Amino acid sequence: MIAVLLFLLMRPGTVSTDGTVTFENPDYCALKGSSVQFKCLYNYSDVETVSQTSWFKGVIEDGIFQRVNLSLIPSYQNRWEYRGDHQHNCSLALHDLQDNDTGYYFFRFDTNKYGWRSKGSVYLSVTELHAEVKPQRARAGDNVTLNCRTSCHYPNIVWLRDGHLVTKPKFTAKAEDAGYYSCCVEGHKSVQSDPMALAVWYSPLNVSIEVSHGEYLTEGSNVSLTCSSAANPAADAYTWYRSGVSSSNSLLRVGSGQVLTISPVEASHNGLYLCQAQNRLGKSNSTAVLLAVGEEGLSRYTVLKIGVLVIVVLLLPSLVIIWAWRRRRNSRNSASDKETDSHDYENILSITEVKITTPN
Repeated sequence: MIAVLLFLLMRPGTVSTDGTVTFENPDYCALKGSSVQFKCLYNYSDVETVSQTSWFKGVIEDGIFQRVNLSLIPSYQNRWEYRGDHQHNCSLALHDLQDNDTGYYFFRFDTNKYGWRSKGSVYLSVTELHAEVKPQRARAGDNVTLNCRTSCHYPNIVWLRDGHLVTKPKFTAKAEDAGYYSCCVEGHKSVQSDPMALAVWYSPLNVSIEVSHGEYLTEGSNVSLTCSSAANPAADAYTWYRSGVSSSNSLLRVGSGQVLTISPVEASHNGLYLCQAQNRLGKSNSTAVLLAVGEEGLSRYTVLKIGVLVIVVLLLPSLVIIWAWRRRRNSRNSASDKETDSHDYENILSITEVKITTPN
């Protein structure tokens, strides 16, 4: 047993208090809500036998520092656990740590001859994790930094966004990065910091048009086109444009507001319709919706559809070649120059068919 005690005395960080009690670590730092274990060893003469062991907390009562048995402190009820024995192990575990658990702890044991108590102590510091998100309001493309503050040293901090793992504490803000961030120590996900919100501002994305009527319309009926988008802050201005089927490069402004209502539908309404959503950060256009009015409109639509099909067929081989060349070039450069995600969204004109026929 003497050899064991000498071994502990020689270990880095091991402190001998009075020759009878040895604390493995005199200074602990732990998270609020977690558990901690004080490891210690006590020794006595061979002619003695241990009859009782006790742990005490140092408290100040009426201006006087006293040692109070943990079993007599109501706040420690069902939270402390003696993991030692009546031989030489005097380890103590504390669970669900609270702020007022910070302080000094002492050990005492009684034998059939003497009562021994440690002159030295174990000091426990209870701390919390505090998440910082800078800035808390960012525009898409801004740099965001996550910082987890604590008085303890934890090199293995883990970040979560709405409960999902975040791989990097520094990143370029995108729309999908908005949410609530919290930090924890790896392996202790149950003890997390209070969440901190990140708001990401961005111009309208995924602008689209929804048509109120069914697939087949009759001239003289009503039709409403509704524009929607994802944006933060929400889009506060909508502008509608129309172009003729035969001259899609020329756009004519035909209305404003989130909903464009055409009543009644006439042949002059034939053409491509698109909406532009805007907030204070920017604007973006939707894909186009085709209104083919009457027989003339349907004929133009058919010609346009065939023309688009022919163009696609003619351009497809060239597009395949270009795609293969760019993929090969990107694979060569990926090792030295990794591309970052782009937040500029290109509006691609596509055609959604809405047929409007004249009644027989």
